[in-house]
Amino acid sequence: MSKADVGLIGLAVMGQNLALNIESKGFKICVYNRTGSKTTEFMQSAAKEKKGLSAAYTLAEFVSSLKKPRIIIAMVKAGEAVDELINTLAPMLGKEDILIDGGNSFFKDTIRRTHDLHLKGIDFMGVGISGGEEGALKGPSIMPGGSVRAWERVSDLLIAISARASDGLPCCSYLGMDGAGHFVKMVHNGIEYADMQLISEAYFLLRELVGIEPLEISEVFRLWNEGELNSYLIEITADILAKADSETGKPMVDVILDKAGQKGTGMWTSREALELGSASSTISEAVFARYMSSLKDERVKASRLLPKPELRMCKDDTMVKDEIRKALFVSKIISYAQGFDILKKGSVKYSWGFDLGEIALLWRSGCIIRAKFLDRINEAYNRDKKLLNLLLDHYFIDSLDNSHESLRKVTALAAKAGLPIPAFYSALAHYDSYRREILPANLIQAQRDYFGAHTFERVDKPGFFHTDW
Repeated sequence: MSKADVGLIGLAVMGQNLALNIESKGFKICVYNRTGSKTTEFMQSAAKEKKGLSAAYTLAEFVSSLKKPRIIIAMVKAGEAVDELINTLAPMLGKEDILIDGGNSFFKDTIRRTHDLHLKGIDFMGVGISGGEEGALKGPSIMPGGSVRAWERVSDLLIAISARASDGLPCCSYLGMDGAGHFVKMVHNGIEYADMQLISEAYFLLRELVGIEPLEISEVFRLWNEGELNSYLIEITADILAKADSETGKPMVDVILDKAGQKGTGMWTSREALELGSASSTISEAVFARYMSSLKDERVKASRLLPKPELRMCKDDTMVKDEIRKALFVSKIISYAQGFDILKKGSVKYSWGFDLGEIALLWRSGCIIRAKFLDRINEAYNRDKKLLNLLLDHYFIDSLDNSHESLRKVTALAAKAGLPIPAFYSALAHYDSYRREILPANLIQAQRDYFGAHTFERVDKPGFFHTDW
């Protein structure tokens, strides 16, 4: 068999599906997995009619099977596994070979690896890939970062396997040097955390406040998905809530333990927001909510000991459903605005020069947070390339004007009923803080000057001052 156009290392489900996607687009691909039995199983089950697919059972055989200069995609677990692979693989590679990390690596690790491999003449790319198992097979959203030279060589491949939006444009575009792609993927996942938390809180309110069951809530979400809330996450939530457990007959959601897992990308986004000085509280609150969910045993004990208000159902369920819908929409706008603020500040700090409107286009199909109003985000940044914040675009100002009162009503009802909806509360606090000309931070600065002589600025003249309190 002739040399392969590209090689792929790592045959977990994402790697397998990506390999099949690549082969289906006419590229010859050789795959390798550290555990040989996994490779054999994959080749036997999926590769019978795949003429462009081959396998290797040692790294040396794998490297020699590829056309020079080589293109290798690594789909291995983020962290030490990537460094171990690089340490083993790099001595086998030559100048201008390209190694692509397609996993969920931390962008600062990608910056370090890019520098280290550049010294050896090897081009390293950090490429964010979003869409889960189905996206990897049928077309994911792809967020490439690395040298321009490397991008020019792999662009045909990555664009070919990427998702297409409704207008036919590929959801793949070069983002910048070194860690740019993994940074954008990290922020995507941070927004995803917030989006999922907000949707779960809307479900919680419909169930606890309105008093309807999962099957009916599923129909509510299906209806919402026909309007401005149209998105992949709303769509799958409707499917989830309609599913019954085959063993008990109960709604599937009711037999799933209320402990949400995570792989760290949301935490990375929150941590980076703190370092960049980005007030992204809703994204961070979604991470904290997962931490809180993990305290299951403590919560069970606290539920029996701590006082709580009386839960009162709402009488006008049609009105409350609509208020929850509007509250969810405005909260999603706020969480996306926070994510794009992180992107803006990260672009400046790391000199990536992001086109924020273009990033919105990358997320319109294939990825987990794909949503109808990403087109509106693109339009906002096209209208004003120097837009300070997404909330200041006229479309989103109008949306907030139509819905912020619903967010107030919903959070007030939840507070009175003792229902925890931290992401909704956070979104409202963010909005009210951002729209205020004056905040109580003047008192905080006075306190800092009182106990630490940290000085303060005055409203009536320039400079920094200290008072003998």
